[in-house]
Amino acid sequence: MLTLGSNSNLMIGRVTVVALLMSAIGCKAPQSMVKSVSTDSARVESAPVVPPIIRHGKTDKFMEELLAAYPQYFKEIMEQRNAFKVQVIYTQIDRKKDNSPTFTSHYFNVDDQAYFYPASTVKMPIAILSLEKLNQLKVAGVDRNSAMITDTSFSGQTSVYNDPTSPDGKPSVAHYAKKIFLVSDNDAYNRLYEFLGQEGINRSLQSKGLKHSAIHHRLELALTEEENRQTNPIRFFGDTGQLVYEQPAQRSNEKFRHRHDSIGLAHYRKGQLINRPLDCSAKNKFPLDELTAVLKAVMFPDAVTAGHRFNLTESDIQFLWQYMSQLPSETKYPSYDSTLYWDAYVKFLLWGAEKGKLPDHIRIFNKVGDGYGFLTDVAYVVDFRNNIEFMLSATIYCNSDGVVNDDHYDYETVGFPFMKHLGEVIYQHELKRPRAVVPDLSRYQMNYDK
Repeated sequence: MLTLGSNSNLMIGRVTVVALLMSAIGCKAPQSMVKSVSTDSARVESAPVVPPIIRHGKTDKFMEELLAAYPQYFKEIMEQRNAFKVQVIYTQIDRKKDNSPTFTSHYFNVDDQAYFYPASTVKMPIAILSLEKLNQLKVAGVDRNSAMITDTSFSGQTSVYNDPTSPDGKPSVAHYAKKIFLVSDNDAYNRLYEFLGQEGINRSLQSKGLKHSAIHHRLELALTEEENRQTNPIRFFGDTGQLVYEQPAQRSNEKFRHRHDSIGLAHYRKGQLINRPLDCSAKNKFPLDELTAVLKAVMFPDAVTAGHRFNLTESDIQFLWQYMSQLPSETKYPSYDSTLYWDAYVKFLLWGAEKGKLPDHIRIFNKVGDGYGFLTDVAYVVDFRNNIEFMLSATIYCNSDGVVNDDHYDYETVGFPFMKHLGEVIYQHELKRPRAVVPDLSRYQMNYDK
């Protein structure tokens, strides 16, 4: 059975926070835990603790019963679904005689108003929108493989003039997108964020019906709100080195919807423990159902309406499918160290934290994210040997002590086991699920780099 997990080396001030969390999820804390704690180097800033809002996410009978059939994996999580902030969307796919797909989605605790930090999952729409923007520019000599040079014009910005990990040593939209899907590279995301611009990103998302999503910032950089509104000047060069397109520095005037999103019971900021939730009202947001909609639009472009479809060529789609499913060990550029980037490094569902070789007949087209205690995966799974396919999206909060930014999260004890077992349960259900038509999945068989 999964447990909340614990850390033996709890940091100063965390005993009080643990007690508060236990109260929030309905557990009685031992009296020995509820006491004041002296501090030394970390000054504690206190504030009244606001009781958590109890929400009831969308859950159907099928998912409730399916997960309940495996208490050894899901009992504790189901009983404390709000504490774990768990959400699951399982989409069954059936094919008609002409091989066109139909979709039946099942939900567990899904709520687009219940905030979770999307972390690196936002890189998927950014990579897709970058390819779309190139098509919309319609500039001769500019494509996803064109050399893309990034300059600077504002505080917090950095430049890029070469990329030694690419085949020709030049940075490009294609190479950034590859690194996003292969190992979830943060700098690659930031460069495509700068190419699109904050305002351009959000206007594009809104135009496709993704009304609850908002992209505010780059990743892994401590930048101000104004610095994230400002994006770098960028130049594209053709095959012979000639300048073919120049994009000036931009400032976003995007007016974001006011939000009251927060995470945890306390958080660290610049080494200081602050006894109140981390304010996420100006952080990226991408609800699970909208991430699933993005994945569906890419994997099944003909099955979504024109207004929700991305402006991609067939070559773009094949490119995305390849690198969404390719493994680091199958990649020449960049060449990845398998001890740092194992095959399941960005394949949480089905594999969890496994580091062995993955079976050749199963491919997962996906994007994962982990941050602030949240573990998320949005995936389309194909088994070519058994002719099955399904979509599965899930997120779970792995932070039993309630402290954010302390780098003590329960990914290994809660998150990865949950993702692995959830993927296995759905996969086994799909193996037994009858289908009127055997799907032709050959379109999703890719030629990988190695």
